[in-house]
Amino acid sequence: MALVSKHSIRSEREFQDLLRRLELALDASQIGVWEHDLRKDEISWDVQMHRLYQTGLRSGPVPTSIWSNAIHPDDRERAFQEFRDAVAKRGQYNSEFRIRWPNGEIRYIRSRAHFYVSEEGSPSFIGAEWDVTADVLINEEAARQKMVAEARARELEESTALIEHAAEHDYLTGLPNRRFFDKRIAQLAEDDSVSTLAVMHLDLDEFKQINDAYGHAAGDAVLRAAALRIAAALPETGMAARIGGDEFVIVLTNFDSTTTLEEIARHVQKRLRKKIRFGSEMLQSGVSIGISWSADKGDANLLAESDMALYTAKADGRNRIEFFTQKLKDELMGKRRIAEELKVALVAGEIVPYYQLQFDASTREIVGVEALARWRHRERGILAPADFLKVADEHGLTAEIDASILRRVLIDRREWERHGVRVPRISVNISGQRLYDPLLIGDLQTLDIPDDAIVFELIETIFLDDCDDELMQSVDRIKLMGIEIEIDDFGSGHASLIGLVRLRPTRLKIDRQLVDAIDTSDEQRRVVKSIVEIAKALGVKVIAEGVETERHAVALAKLGCDALQGFALSRPAPAAEIDRKFLALVAS
Repeated sequence: MALVSKHSIRSEREFQDLLRRLELALDASQIGVWEHDLRKDEISWDVQMHRLYQTGLRSGPVPTSIWSNAIHPDDRERAFQEFRDAVAKRGQYNSEFRIRWPNGEIRYIRSRAHFYVSEEGSPSFIGAEWDVTADVLINEEAARQKMVAEARARELEESTALIEHAAEHDYLTGLPNRRFFDKRIAQLAEDDSVSTLAVMHLDLDEFKQINDAYGHAAGDAVLRAAALRIAAALPETGMAARIGGDEFVIVLTNFDSTTTLEEIARHVQKRLRKKIRFGSEMLQSGVSIGISWSADKGDANLLAESDMALYTAKADGRNRIEFFTQKLKDELMGKRRIAEELKVALVAGEIVPYYQLQFDASTREIVGVEALARWRHRERGILAPADFLKVADEHGLTAEIDASILRRVLIDRREWERHGVRVPRISVNISGQRLYDPLLIGDLQTLDIPDDAIVFELIETIFLDDCDDELMQSVDRIKLMGIEIEIDDFGSGHASLIGLVRLRPTRLKIDRQLVDAIDTSDEQRRVVKSIVEIAKALGVKVIAEGVETERHAVALAKLGCDALQGFALSRPAPAAEIDRKFLALVAS
């Protein structure tokens, strides 16, 4: 009996030790234990459960309302339903919900339980709950961070796409740009489905004039309208791009013939000739188009070739369509070689003045000299202006030639004066381009030009049609320096009387075409007579150029011309020869 008692005591002690260890483990883990008697609808909570719910009570039976009231209203129905489902199945209960502490703080609880039947036969659930707030918040933060990272990745992807789009598209018109065009041409060159490939190079006519007259906002409006109209004129397989300034290109594939290309080009031209509304103004431009095409896509630089064709289209009068040919290439390459040689010639001092004397129409005394540009070419000898001035103008070298000739004229003039010659006025060409140069006046001042020694001859008489304030200011400052102004080629169809009145030149020069038949044509004599009378009414003297015969000279003198210039009186000659003529006059 004693042995049994001792064994029982030891078992009881071991059981109590086990309970204490379990309580310590539960306390350390902060897991609460509960039991729900379904028959009595009563729950029993241990101390840890009351801690989890912050009830302030100790362990023992509590009404089920203490649990249901603690559950967050948004989770209550779901938690109840999950418990009812477990009861119905008499299986495991597994739920997670939020509870609200008396102080309003929200905690996340995870609850697990098993169904069992007690010794008294009462159906029950026994389970455990623990606080998972930290885990939930960590997971929520991780999910939030993931969402942020995904959003940033999407933004980065969108930004990258926008950057790539911006890098390959024109900001103003939205059309592809040069970079996209180059990429597309390379792709098409490798595409076996492409049998023919063409590039149309477009340049808007009169765009600079629109920009200058109405401002850059008007120019932008023209470019946007042009882009829309070009795109609307394309076939489905066509692509348009803006590659700079007022230049556009069109790429076409698998077309039937050059006739098809020309039809598309004319359709584009027709659209671009339509007026564009800008505020209260109606702006109008046109377009010149150069076309190059190939059936051997890898055997041609279509953009360079279409550019050559465009160059010719604009040079031949604008608003034209020109196809690239080998002959055209040879001609343009020849011009470019001349331009490159001309640049070298300017540096080497090979562009020199030849001088043609001008004579009083009545007395035949020398009253002036015109300096004419000549090129002392190392291989071809002396070249006349017709051999290089047009190329110079097309490549922007005219102003440099003007400046070079003026410097050389001043050197020759000083040499003639050193020989005791009383040098008459010397006319030197000046281009409209140079008159707009803001550095012109400063450059002239450094040359120390004597008063009444130099006359500037405007060779671009088209500027008389639009003497803007900038041009007039430049002309007025030139006059204040003691430099006279002459108008060349008057009567050729460019100059206007309004421009003549505004410029008030010292002289005007009647175009040689009006002089050619002056001794045989009554009509031309009447025209020249009218010009002379207009000039005299304005106090402007008249020079007639192109005097080829003595009969020309006599007729022009009778019509009232003040001075004469032409082969009948004197041919252009180098400075040394003119020097000898002056010295002969001094000696006589």
